[in-house]
Amino acid sequence: MKKRTSLLLLIFLVFFVISLMSNILGPIIPDIIESFSLSLSLAGFLPFSFFVAYGVMSLPSGLLVEKYGEKPILLGAFGLAALGALVFAFNPQFSFALMSLFVIGLGMAMLQVVINPLLRVTGGEEHFAFNSVLGQLAFGAASFLSPWLYSYLVQNLHTGKPGFHFRFLEQMVPADLSWVSVYYLFALLAILMILLISRVKFPKVELNEDEKVDLGKSLKSLMGQRKVWLFFIGIFCYVGSEQGIANWVSKFLQEYHGADPSTTGAQVISYFWGLLTVGCLLGLLLLKLMDSRHVLMIFALGAITALVLGLTVEGQFALVAFASTGFCLSVMWSVIISLALNSVPIAHGTLAGLLCSGIIGGAVVPLIIGSLADGIGLRAAMFFLLIPLGYIFSIGIWARPLVTNARVKSLKDLFS
Repeated sequence: MKKRTSLLLLIFLVFFVISLMSNILGPIIPDIIESFSLSLSLAGFLPFSFFVAYGVMSLPSGLLVEKYGEKPILLGAFGLAALGALVFAFNPQFSFALMSLFVIGLGMAMLQVVINPLLRVTGGEEHFAFNSVLGQLAFGAASFLSPWLYSYLVQNLHTGKPGFHFRFLEQMVPADLSWVSVYYLFALLAILMILLISRVKFPKVELNEDEKVDLGKSLKSLMGQRKVWLFFIGIFCYVGSEQGIANWVSKFLQEYHGADPSTTGAQVISYFWGLLTVGCLLGLLLLKLMDSRHVLMIFALGAITALVLGLTVEGQFALVAFASTGFCLSVMWSVIISLALNSVPIAHGTLAGLLCSGIIGGAVVPLIIGSLADGIGLRAAMFFLLIPLGYIFSIGIWARPLVTNARVKSLKDLFS
C-alpha cells in the first residue's frame, strides 16, 4: 500500500512537471520579443516549435511504449526535456530557442502518452477516474504556479538578493536575459526526475484495447471517416484557442494597456490556468446534470463573450475577462474527446492517438495570430480566435454520439 502511494505521488509529480514546463512560454513571450527584437510573426514560431512536436510524436510514442515499456520512455522523455532546456540556456539565441522548444515538446508528448495507462495500473482501475482528476489538479496547480516562478526570477535576479541559487544563476545568465534562468531550473528539474525515476520499479502495464495504437488497418479505417476528421479539427481548435490566448495575452496587455509582463501579464496568465482548473471541477458536476453537448455550447459561448470583452474593454475589466476565458475553456478538451470516442465504436486507442495529434493546433493558431498581427495589429489578429471557438460551439449542434453521458435527474439524486 505504501509503495503504491509513493508511485501515485510520483505520477502526480510527472503531471505537475509536464504542466510547469509546457505553460511557461506565454509569460515569457514579451521578453523573448524584446530580447531578440522579433516581429510578432517570428514570435509566433515559438509556440509552433513546441506544439508541432506533439503532432509529430503523439502516435509514435504509443508504439514506443508498447515496445520498450513505460520506464525507458519516461527516462527518455525527461532526457529530451533536460537536453532541450540546456541547449537554450547555454545558447540564448532565437534559433536555439526554436530548437530547444521542439526537443522539449517531443519529451512532453512522450510523457503524455505514458502517464495515463501507468496511472490506471498503479492506482487500480476502480480508482482511475478519481486519480485522473487528482492528476489534472496537479497539472492545473503547476499551470497556475509557472507564471509566478517566471515573475519571481525576473524580479529578483541581479538585484543583490542573498542566496546560493541567485548567485549561481546570476553567473550563468546575463542581466538583460534574466528570464533565461527559467530554463536552467527546468533542466535541473528534468535531471532530478531522471534520477528519481531510475530508482523506482514500475508495475507491468498491460495496455487495454482502447489504449493500444495501430498504425495499420485501424488507422486507415479511422482516417476514412468524416466524423473522425471533424473531431480532430475540434481538438485542433481547442488547443489552438487555449494557446492562442495563453501565448498572446501578456503581449496584448503590454501593448494596449501598458501592463508589465513580469507582473500583471504573468498574473493574468496564472489566473487563466487556475480558473481553467476550477472550471474542470464545475464541469464534472454539470456533466452529471446536462447533456455534454449542451455544456460544450454554453462554455463555448462564455469563452467567445469573455474573449470579445477582453479585447475591447479597458482597465481591470480586461484582465478579469481574459482570465475568465480559462474558466470557459475548461470542459472543452474532455467533452470533445468523450464525444469523439462515443461516436466511433472501434479502435479507441488509435483514435485517441489521432485526436491527440490535433494538439498541433497549439502550433498553428498562435502562428496565424502573430502573422496577422504584423499587418493588422495584435488586437484585430486575436479576433481570429472567434473562428476556432465558433467551430467548438458547432460541435454541440452536429455531434451524434452513439452513447450520451450518464446523467441524474436532480441535484438530490447526485448526492444520494
